[in-house]
Formats: sequence, C-alpha cells, structure tokens
Amino acid sequence: MFVSISFKRLVRFCMLLLPVVALAVNAQINEREELKRKIKQLQASSAEYQKDSLYIDLLLNLGKEIRYYNSDSLYILAKDALAYSRKINYRKGESYSFMRIADYYSDKGDNKMAVTFYRKSLNVANEIGNTGIALQTMNNLASEYGYIGDYSKALSGYLEGIELATKVNDLEMLSIMNENIANLYASQNDYSQSLEFFKKVSKLNEEIGNEVYSAQTNSNLASVYAEMGEQEYAMFHINKAIAVFERRNLEDWLAFAYEIKGKVYLQQENYKWALYWYHQSELLHQKIQDDRGIIDLYNGMAEAHLGTGNDSISEQYAQNAFAISTRIQFTEGTQKCAKTLYKIHKNKESYEEALRYHELFQRLSDTLSRNENSKILSMLKTKNEYDKQKLALIEDNKRELAKQQSYVNIALFVLLIFIVVTYLVHRGQKIQKQLNLELKSKQESLKLREAELEENISTKNKLFSIIGHDLRGPIGALQSLLNMFKDGEIGKDDFWDFIPKLRDDVDHISFTLNNLLQWGYTQMNGAVTKPTVVAIDSLVDENINLLSELAENKKITINNEIPENTLVYADTNQIDIVVRNLLSNALKFTPDNGIIQLKVEEHQKHFEFSVRDTGVGMDKITQEKLFSKDANVSTYGTNNEKGTGLGLSLCKEMVEKNNGTIWVESALRIGTSFYFTIPKYEKAYSNAS
Repeated sequence: MFVSISFKRLVRFCMLLLPVVALAVNAQINEREELKRKIKQLQASSAEYQKDSLYIDLLLNLGKEIRYYNSDSLYILAKDALAYSRKINYRKGESYSFMRIADYYSDKGDNKMAVTFYRKSLNVANEIGNTGIALQTMNNLASEYGYIGDYSKALSGYLEGIELATKVNDLEMLSIMNENIANLYASQNDYSQSLEFFKKVSKLNEEIGNEVYSAQTNSNLASVYAEMGEQEYAMFHINKAIAVFERRNLEDWLAFAYEIKGKVYLQQENYKWALYWYHQSELLHQKIQDDRGIIDLYNGMAEAHLGTGNDSISEQYAQNAFAISTRIQFTEGTQKCAKTLYKIHKNKESYEEALRYHELFQRLSDTLSRNENSKILSMLKTKNEYDKQKLALIEDNKRELAKQQSYVNIALFVLLIFIVVTYLVHRGQKIQKQLNLELKSKQESLKLREAELEENISTKNKLFSIIGHDLRGPIGALQSLLNMFKDGEIGKDDFWDFIPKLRDDVDHISFTLNNLLQWGYTQMNGAVTKPTVVAIDSLVDENINLLSELAENKKITINNEIPENTLVYADTNQIDIVVRNLLSNALKFTPDNGIIQLKVEEHQKHFEFSVRDTGVGMDKITQEKLFSKDANVSTYGTNNEKGTGLGLSLCKEMVEKNNGTIWVESALRIGTSFYFTIPKYEKAYSNAS
C-alpha cells in the first residue's frame, strides 16, 4: 500500500538572481526591508527606473522573499517585473518573472497554470542559454509533477536536471535534485534507495559547505527515518536541523522541522510530546503561507489527538487539512487526510462516512500507484551505483549516534544516583503521607455516602407521607362514592350532587401530583434548567384562565397588571410552576369576594413580580417556615381546599434555579404578598444561549 511521506521539496534561490542584494541568511525580515529600501531608493533616483534591469531584479528578489508571507504580493511583483522586462527586452527578467508567477500558482494549487508558466520560464532560459535559470525551473517543474502524483514525469525531470547540472558542475542544484529524488523513493517506501541518494546529497553538502543546506537535508532525512521506524536516527537528524534553523531564524524551515519532530514522537505513540512540537510548528505557520506544509501538520495533529482520545479535535484538524488539500489539488495530501478521516469516523462508529473516506483513500492510492511498475523500472536505472554507499551512510549515522548516546548515558547515570539517594531519604515520609491521604479520602467518601443515604431516606419518607396524607384521602373518598353508586346505595340524582366535590378532589389530586412529581424529580435527580426567552404576561394569562373557575366559585377578582411583552430569560416550565402555585395559594387563602393583584416592577437587570391577595394572612412563625425544604405544612384554605405543603418550597427552588429570589410579606386578616425576581431578557442572554 502506498504511504505518503512528509517532506519538503527543496527549491533554493539564495544569491542566484542578484548578487548585489545578497544579505545574511539569518535575517529574513531585515532582508525584505533592505530590498524595499533599495527599490524606493532606485525609484527616487531616476524617473526611468522601470527601464532599469536592476529595478526588475529587485522586484523579483522581493517577490521571492515574501512568497510564504504574502503570496498575492508575489504575484503582483512578478506581473510588474514581466511587463517591465518585455518593454526593455530583458529576457533574463522575463524568464524569472514566469518562474515567480508559476510559484504563485503552485502555492495556490493551480497545477495546470503552474506547469504552463514553468515551461514558459524554461523555454526562455533555454533560448538565452542561462543554465542557472533552466536548472531551477526544471527542478520546480519536476516538483509540480510530484505534487499532482505523476512521479514518472517528476523523476524524469529530476534526472534530466541532474544531467545538465553535472555538465556545468552546479553542486547546489545537484544536491537539490538528488535530494528530491531521494524523497520520491521514500514516498514509494523504497527506503534503502532513498538513503543511498541522501548519502550522495550529504557529500555534496559537505563540499558546498553551507550549514543551512545540510540542515534542510537533515530535516527530510529525519522524516524518512521516522517512517522507517528508526526513531533514534530520526531524532538525531531533526535536532541537528532545528539547531541551525533556530540560530538562523529560518521560520519556514523551522516550522517544517518542528512538524517532523512531532511526527517522530507520533511514530513512538508519545502523543503529548508530538502535540507539543506540532503546536510549535502551528504557531510559526500563523506567520507564513505554506498550504502544502500545513497539510502534513494538521494531519499529524489529527492523528495525535486521535491517539489521545480527543476525536472531535482530531476530526477538526483532519477536516481542515482535507479542505486545504482539496482546494490546492494536492493528491498526496488528500489521500493521507482521507485515511485519517476514515480512522476517525470508524472510531466514532460513523460507518457510512468511514466507508466514503476509505473508498476515496483507495481510489487516490490506485491513482498514485497506477504506473508503479514503470516508475520502479525507471528508478532502478540509477540504483546499482549506490548499493555500496548505503552501508557506509548507516555506519556513519551509527557512529554519530553512539557518540551522542555516550553523553546521554553519563547524564542518565548521574541522574539515577541522585534519584536513588532522594528516594531512600524521603521514602518513609512519602509512604506515611500517602496512607494519610487515602484514609482521609475514605473518610470523606464515607461521610458523603452517609449524607446521601440520609437525604434519600428523608425524601422517601416525605413522599410516602404526602401520598398517605394528601392523596389517599381524596382517592379513597372517590373510590367509596363510586362503590356506593355501583351497589345502588345512592341514586343517580344523589351522585350528580357529588359531582362538584368530585371535580374539586380530582383537580386537587392532579395539582398535587404535578407538584409532587416536580419536587421528587428535583430531589432525586436534580432538575435541568434550560432558559429561553419567556413572555411572562402570556404565562400569567394562561394560569388565570386555568384557575378561572375556582376564582368564579369564590367570586374573587383577579387584576392582572403585567404589561404585554414582558420578556424574561428563564426556564418556561419552571416559571410556569411558580406562577401557578402562587396564584393557586392566593385563591386558596382568599375568602369569597376577595381581590388578587398581579404586578411587575422593572429594574436594571431583572423584573420583580408580586402576587397580592386580601386573604387570611399568616403570622411570623409560619412565614419563617414557609420556604423550608424540609417543611411539610399542608393548610386548608378558606373553603377547606387541600394542599401538599410542597408548593412554596418548589417555587423557591425553581426561582433560584433561574437566578432569582423569592420572599413573602404578610399580616393576619389583611392579606399576603409574594414577591419573586427573574432576569430580564437582553441580547447578552440571547447570545449566550
């Protein structure tokens, strides 16, 4: 099966275009600013600056430097340079302009346009006999074929470039193209052949003497070792690369190196450290525009999060990587992301989605491997001359690793001695402390369970008490009356006389059961409050209509003074219980011909509602016990109406769950006023919900 290898294809342009603007490699930002300064200086010095080839070269160098920071500006600069070059017939500038435009399309994923402009650049370079531009373009064109999965054309392009570079003895381009061929072999899982090419690249880099080139090679080599399962070699090479990139402040390569280090830890299933280095790379990617680089980063982060069980975060990164791969038509990236998304959806048991991504992965794998045999035969043409070099490279790596390992072993030995001494000194204290913590934990757990048991027993006793006292009586009376009617002890006319009482009993049972179920649910499980926008005036109207018959029977006048569209932010069902219980209590304890008033007072953050009656009132002692959770005070109303004693304690709980307060003011034989507050509906609440 095809396995995609994470590597960065090398395209080096350092000091090839314009020698007079060569600056320090470790000052990318200063280099861009210096180029801008020189451009402005040239513009100010001559009115004909657009006809100066030096000005065109400066534009193209600036475009190269900002490629991974502002791709749109790269395109604008390259188009301007192309126009100026054509006006003065500056063919070298024209060739480089085509290359820069191709770079822009390549980064955007427009492979067709990229190939078109790379070929234009190559044609002009060949026409003017500039092998330096020709080699760069050949390398870029071959890399573009690699991005779209046509490895046969990619390999042919690299081999053709190596032949030309060998003729002109261009060591740098020889290093670049051999390394890109090594990466192609790695992408085909031919690691032995890949290592042979990397060995040749290492020798070329030593001859060139540029530590940045060597660091770039070490980054790609570390990626290959990671896929081979040689994690120690991978870590050795990537650490060497990172040291150079950090010292030189090469942010784009540093982002790639951090991603490779994260990949090494991922291969070791050390997800914590993998995510740490992936995040370091992600921070750098915020400054640069490198879509192909960020695909491997996001896909690696997705696999790491999947390894830690964070499936939702894993899916988010995988989807982001998949979207970028699709947008820039990066076949390898899309294939890798499809495989990761298949794992994620399979883990989630979303088998339909898993199957879709698995089929996409298989289709892309077949596409990338369609010409596998012909590609392998082409690659084998160069294999024999590197067979003997493979073992030498591995031995060199082993010697370097052994040297580094000896220092690590000494440090570990010293650390081990320190740990043993510390352990022996503090062993007794640690054991005693652990025992004390365990004892304390068990005591706290025992107390918690004892409190829960007592609470459950109390809830059970209260439930049975209410059922026995307030429900059994009305139900028993209803049962006795029905039996008497059935046995003929009372006639139909007498039975009809009992209908009003029966209806009152049934209404009482229904109301009591509703309160009882709500209270029992909150006590046993805890009610879940789901606040929404509530027009409390409509809620009050509904309850007035519901209790209107009781009010009419007692000739009680209900004055609803709550304005329309009084909007609160609360749980509709819970506030409905509060309004119904307070209105029911007011009707219950208000004598015939009494008055009940419902009012609202607006404050800055809440509404204050009041239910006032001209009923019997209550003394201070009753008021103090009224809202107690443990109280079970069932009082008969003015017409002997029954109750459970649960209503007010339930009201208190419902109001407080909605961030409000409830209180009472009462005087004997004058009346009672219940007050409660509820938060106003505001946009802030709407956004929060």
